[in-house]
Amino acid sequence: MKIACVGGGPASLYFSILMKRRNPSHDITVFERNPAGSTYGWGVTYWAELLEKLRASDPETALAISENSVSWNAGVAHVRDRTTVQPGDVGFGIGRRRLLELLGERARSLGVHLEYEHEIVAADLPDADLVVAGDGVNSAVRGRYAQQFGSDIALGRNAYIWLGTTKVFDSFTFSFQETDHGWIWAYGYKFSDEQSTCVIECSPETLGGLGLDQLGEADGLAQLEKLFADILDGHPLIGRDQGDGTARWLNFRTLTNRTWHHGNVVLLGDAAHTTHYSIGAGTTLALEDAICLAGALGAHPEPEAALTAYERRRKAELLRLQSAARHSAQWYENLQRYIDLPPQQMFALLGQRHSPLLPYVPPQLYYRLDRAVGRLEALRRFKRWLGPKLARTSQYRALAARK
Repeated sequence: MKIACVGGGPASLYFSILMKRRNPSHDITVFERNPAGSTYGWGVTYWAELLEKLRASDPETALAISENSVSWNAGVAHVRDRTTVQPGDVGFGIGRRRLLELLGERARSLGVHLEYEHEIVAADLPDADLVVAGDGVNSAVRGRYAQQFGSDIALGRNAYIWLGTTKVFDSFTFSFQETDHGWIWAYGYKFSDEQSTCVIECSPETLGGLGLDQLGEADGLAQLEKLFADILDGHPLIGRDQGDGTARWLNFRTLTNRTWHHGNVVLLGDAAHTTHYSIGAGTTLALEDAICLAGALGAHPEPEAALTAYERRRKAELLRLQSAARHSAQWYENLQRYIDLPPQQMFALLGQRHSPLLPYVPPQLYYRLDRAVGRLEALRRFKRWLGPKLARTSQYRALAARK
């Protein structure tokens, strides 16, 4: 099969790796419009479940990614002068540029052709049996068939800016700061032993009130460094380190498509769907798309059947995460509802922000109910664990009575 992957992001590169592993005779080319090593963003996050899937799909790639990742197992939230720490599942971070380097090296070693600084325009798609559109939310390939794909983009209310910092956070760190114009907050997580990602978000009223939408990058970063001095410990915030070098305030775009394939063109990763950054699943979902598409093509001889199976499965798997992402974004858009709770309660509901019930239940009542359910579940687990032991004890007593 001759395959053309448009866009050199994680989804396209990993898909090309999996297809080459399945059949080395596939003729696969990945087209990327930017130079090699040029990318936006800082670090990406993932969890152990993804690493297990990568090990099952290509152990060599999984090993390279795990060896170049850092981890944390706790979260900390700073609200005004209060700090709350919560233990959690182990999370992992890796620099986006390093991830692309590793995937590119692995793809090249398997015989994939990587063509950088080669932009594919919608009017002139590559001649291939399969064209994989992995060129992001602004996909030119998808744009050519926007009506057929049934694309829809909804803008989020809040503004955000994606930054880096030389402050290395030991935990996944939140900082909520109150200003004269409302609340502004940051999410920080490390992706190497030298740097962290720092995403800052606020309402449009706060953005305009602070004048951040009118400031140049240097002045804007200086103001943000003052606002988040509590977590930065004197370290600077850094704008984009690639491309035009300018970090901009954006509104998150939630993309959906009625269908993910048309003719010999199929959508992958952010070209097919986006989920709000506050659940940290974008890269994971892109790699899972690649695994699913490669698997479907291997299982179904007919391309149309394969693409239909891929789309059906991934759409079903995404429903829960898309709902979680939507509710997570809404939690932050309604931050005032939760911010004055006692620190432990506020952080607990921050962890419950994916719940579809939370917006409709008074926050303190929801907290008490959640705690009660948690205690009941712990009791159930203890009784399940104790059950076999009690049964064995009863058997021993019965045997002793017979003796």
